[in-house]
Amino acid sequence: MEKEENILGTQKIGKLIRKFSIPCVISLLVNSLYNIVDQIFIGHGVGYLGNGATNVVFPLTMICMAFALMFGDGSSSYLSLRLGEKKKQEAAKGVGQGIILSILVAIVFCIITLSFLPQLLNLFGCTDNLRDYALRYGKIIAIGLPFMMIGTTLNSIIRADGSPRYSMISMVLGAVLNTILDPILIFIFHMGVEGAAIATVFSQFVTFILNIAYMKKFKSIVISKDIFIPKWKIGRKISILGISSFITQMSFVFVVAVENNLLAKYGGESKFGSDIPITVLGIVMKINQILNSVIIGIAVGSQPIFGYNYGAEKFDRVRETLKRVLGISVIISTIAFILFQIIPDKLISIFGSGDENYMEFACLAFRTYLLLCICNGIQIPSGIFFQAIGKSIRSTILSLSRQIIFLIPAMIILSSNFGIMGVLYGGPVADALAFIIAVFLLILEIKSLKKRNIDGKTFTESKNINNQLLSSEHLIITIAREYGSGGRYIGKLVAQKLGIKFYDKELIRGVAKETGLSEYYIEYHEQKRENLASLNSGYYNGLNNADELFIQEAEFIKKVANKESCVIVGRCADFVLQDRKDVFKVFIYSDMNNKIKRATEIYGLNRTKAEKEIRRINKLRENHYNYYTDKKWNDYANYDICINSDVLGVEKAANLICEIIKEYKENLKVVSKTTNDS
Repeated sequence: MEKEENILGTQKIGKLIRKFSIPCVISLLVNSLYNIVDQIFIGHGVGYLGNGATNVVFPLTMICMAFALMFGDGSSSYLSLRLGEKKKQEAAKGVGQGIILSILVAIVFCIITLSFLPQLLNLFGCTDNLRDYALRYGKIIAIGLPFMMIGTTLNSIIRADGSPRYSMISMVLGAVLNTILDPILIFIFHMGVEGAAIATVFSQFVTFILNIAYMKKFKSIVISKDIFIPKWKIGRKISILGISSFITQMSFVFVVAVENNLLAKYGGESKFGSDIPITVLGIVMKINQILNSVIIGIAVGSQPIFGYNYGAEKFDRVRETLKRVLGISVIISTIAFILFQIIPDKLISIFGSGDENYMEFACLAFRTYLLLCICNGIQIPSGIFFQAIGKSIRSTILSLSRQIIFLIPAMIILSSNFGIMGVLYGGPVADALAFIIAVFLLILEIKSLKKRNIDGKTFTESKNINNQLLSSEHLIITIAREYGSGGRYIGKLVAQKLGIKFYDKELIRGVAKETGLSEYYIEYHEQKRENLASLNSGYYNGLNNADELFIQEAEFIKKVANKESCVIVGRCADFVLQDRKDVFKVFIYSDMNNKIKRATEIYGLNRTKAEKEIRRINKLRENHYNYYTDKKWNDYANYDICINSDVLGVEKAANLICEIIKEYKENLKVVSKTTNDS
């Protein structure tokens, strides 16, 4: 780990970007091409109506992909978290639950799709002319959905197991096979859209088999039958961890559904008709997805560079990485813009030919809908950048802004005034608004980075406490506390009275020393989990900064607990040390009025701000604890003793804990003696 961190903090930025981004770009491009290959051969072998049919079936595949990524990415994060805690069996259970969930949902979704395919196609804007093609294509695709879904889920897990190359090879082989089979089945065997569907399903089946075969080769866990026994609690956790990927995919489904219905309605009122706009804009969006795949791959590959250097307070390297990523992305989006404006007829011809209206609308779609695609070079990397440095709210705003917040309302409003052209105008309007927000947030963050680089502030505190052993018994006392309850001070008093080490700021310094992260970064990012933090992760993302920090702190807590008797404040220490018998768990709480009083006296806040700050910080601590422990922070059953600090005051509360500790030690002696005698 240390070697990799040194590379992230010292190696040339350009070399690092190439090293981490190229595999991401390749994987994402393969995924995008998977969706395009069918349309190229269908366009030439069947015609543009065949392509229109695949566009109205495509959202069904995306819904399935949303669930696959939720369970796959969720299982991957769960696997990494539990391995970080050295809990291999728990990690294996997470993988098993992710696979079981994927299988169950895949079967149910396949049955629903086959049973209600006509109704679902209507929902996604299918026209009468497209219906026959869509039904023939969709029925075969629906049969293959379980293979695609389970294979995709396993793909994410395999990557997290440390085999990204195997994951990529299985995807590439599937894509290559699809490319080979499509022309054979369409042109040689004249199977039309059914041939394209069979090629896709067979290719997905091959990827599925390859990924199933990997289950015997897992590096980090052992696969056994018992990990596949359904466990609701773990399944729920996995779903939460993967919710970001699910929302991202489903937002695209929602956009396509609204867009297709608007195109069918207003296209029917124009000379183009309903079928041409649905077909053409579906192709345009998929071509644009190739551009986005390259940009996303570069930005996602740069995430560890952003994250490590931000945490280590190497802000010059953060800014340089951001500058390079944005520069490369803008160059790529500019090249794409030029192609979309100059040769749209050549691009659409790759997917077959059509009549004069077909070509006219294709040129309009490329030149209008993608008029401001250059903005993608800023907006997309910005969202991933904020994701990498732990700014979950900003990342979420940027991730959802174009598709949900701006694009759908823009298309609905503009189409009511400008008809079919209004749908196309929605693209640049959404791109422009999302770009403005991204630039505004980037300027604020860059100014903050420059200021912090100049200030160079770190928090230091050098108060040594004599490390006198409590007695011959080893004992760790964990203190969980509400903000403003005096819990930290109580813990410090207990440590002083018992003559043992106190860990709060000291823990921050220890983790900073071992990881290379700055004390400032750790203090302001630990034990805080925003409500939107679950959205701050995504495909190819792995663990986010908060997860990595939790694992590092947990490792340090275990090391400290093995070494000496001590008092540890917060950081889910009671959960991290739950398997030890020499841990005494305390929770400190108090009345809101008294918390406000302490906050105003100690931190100098006015009463209104104090109450707001108390509620905010306690909510962040609660989210953090609940997320990483699967327990409730304020559930008194989690602790050995809970004390209202208002009743006795902090001094007497500390004395009470010390008295109880003495009784607790005696009980430990009795238990130990009984065990030895037996």
